[in-house]
Amino acid sequence: MKPNTKNKIIIVDDHQLFSQSLELLINSFKDFEVTNHFANGKVFISYLQENTSAEIDLILLDVNMPVLDGVSTMKWIKENRPDLKVIALSVNDDEEIIIKMITNGAKGYLLKDTSPEIFKDAIISVIEKGFYFTELVSGMLVKKANDDSKKINLKEREITFIKHACSEKTYKEIASEMCLSPKTIDGYRECLFDKLEIKTRIGLVLYAVKNKIILV
Repeated sequence: MKPNTKNKIIIVDDHQLFSQSLELLINSFKDFEVTNHFANGKVFISYLQENTSAEIDLILLDVNMPVLDGVSTMKWIKENRPDLKVIALSVNDDEEIIIKMITNGAKGYLLKDTSPEIFKDAIISVIEKGFYFTELVSGMLVKKANDDSKKINLKEREITFIKHACSEKTYKEIASEMCLSPKTIDGYRECLFDKLEIKTRIGLVLYAVKNKIILV
């Protein structure tokens, strides 16, 4: 969490009542504030294009919206603003949509009836550690995994690092667990990103789930 400043959150959702209720909930949390909200992906993207230096710590993105939905918006973010952290919000647990959102860069996926406690844990986890997986999403990833996935020979140390990376530990904590320097851990990460042809920690988690390196 940022010291002495609140984490800035944007809501992109076409349901006004839900959006306003969510804003009240977030603003009740210490260290968080909603700075803006938009009714669809198109107006949100326009805002991003016009405000390239806007400070945004997290985006809560509705999957089902008119004009431009969450999946299309997520694809644009992946291609143009991959630095932004996004949690997808939905009323359903359609596995195809979950996979699309995550593979396009969403750091988490929550149902709209999620409890305030889990919701708070999720936004803290995504802001501080980069991702948040519920049991629902983890189960979908396992179910969707392909048996013919690409197999790559990994060293024992690399597998150990991947297992740690699939937890909520920071890279600094992983370095401590493996008795290595943070610089060495950075080397493991970059090497694996290159070897597995991925770009983010969430890609590492997806690879681990798909190839049964971790059980979820």
